[in-house]
Amino acid sequence: MNFALTARTMGRTMKAVSLAIALLAAPQFALAQAAADQSAGNPPAVAPAPGAPVAPSQMSDAAKAQKAMEGTEEERAKAPTVEGMANAVSAGDESNKPSATTGSYTPMAPTPGKGMPVEGAIGLQDQYSKLGEYGAWIHDWVLMPIMTLISVLVLALLVFIALRFNKRANPVASKTSHNTLLEVVWTLLPVLILIGIAVPSIDLIAKQYKPAPKEALTIKVTGNQWFWTYGYPDNGDFEVISNMLNIPGEPTINNGVREVGSKPWDGPSHLEVDNRMVVPVGEPIRLQITAADVIHSFAVPSLWFKLDAVPGRINEKVLFVEKPGVYYGQCSELCGAKHGYMPIAVEALPRAQFNAWVLTHAGGTIAPKKPAAALAAPAAEAAPAADASEPAGDATAEAE
Repeated sequence: MNFALTARTMGRTMKAVSLAIALLAAPQFALAQAAADQSAGNPPAVAPAPGAPVAPSQMSDAAKAQKAMEGTEEERAKAPTVEGMANAVSAGDESNKPSATTGSYTPMAPTPGKGMPVEGAIGLQDQYSKLGEYGAWIHDWVLMPIMTLISVLVLALLVFIALRFNKRANPVASKTSHNTLLEVVWTLLPVLILIGIAVPSIDLIAKQYKPAPKEALTIKVTGNQWFWTYGYPDNGDFEVISNMLNIPGEPTINNGVREVGSKPWDGPSHLEVDNRMVVPVGEPIRLQITAADVIHSFAVPSLWFKLDAVPGRINEKVLFVEKPGVYYGQCSELCGAKHGYMPIAVEALPRAQFNAWVLTHAGGTIAPKKPAAALAAPAAEAAPAADASEPAGDATAEAE
């Protein structure tokens, strides 16, 4: 008898405690639900008039829980619990997710050997632009064979002359002073070689300095002693300052900048920076380059890009990146005591991820969509070469 009475008393007590907790959690849960509805585009709930009946679909989970506590055993079993409401607030609240107006960005981890120097390598870096592939083709299949043949030919002639016309083998020297055939050959042959080199070289130069299409994204690059700044006039005119990361165990180069290796997406020392120049992949980009103090040079070898930054002058050139990834370069003009501490890091992202990165900056806006045909035209004109099949760098899970 006493045991049954005690059990009923404990049951009523637990119901009262559960009801109290549900009522306390109701305001927080309602606010979270309202924020979720607002972010999802749902109309806000309208409070019913006093005394008006409320449909079950219009009740909040807390109200349903309170009503169920007053009902039958079956209704109480189906009622949402306080734990379930707490989980919904923490896990299902859409307001905790990045919205389209704020953007989100996690720096991409570079792929070892892609877009950076490789220890012990000989020759050009692997190219990730159409112009770079064309330039590498000229270097590998035009210049190198010609230089090799000329070197071998000259060496063979020197050896032949040393063996055939030395004093021991030819004691009586020839008094021939003219040979019309030889003179014609050694005059015309170099001319033909120079023409063979000039034709693709001039074509490459013309393609490199062809103006960007009108619809291309513009980025302004400014060289400073000793860092780079990147301005985005088409995306709200915000600016990014890029400093080299400090190296552990060495004197501090840039005060207030973290050390390389402190984030999982960091690349090689002396090349990684705190803020990369982020660009969209697969479309031409108009780079306008200048300097604030002395002459610098913006150079990224794996993208076949190099252009001087001159104070008081804007130099313009098209940058095109074929594949997502991180590509490194350095200032290539002696510019002062810290010339060696001006690295360049270009991060190429798909357009959707680039837009999300833009929205992480104060005042960042999305530029109007560019016609795909107009943006793809300059890339189609560059001669295709061997396709490098390096995988793109992977994004890491932690944001900076």
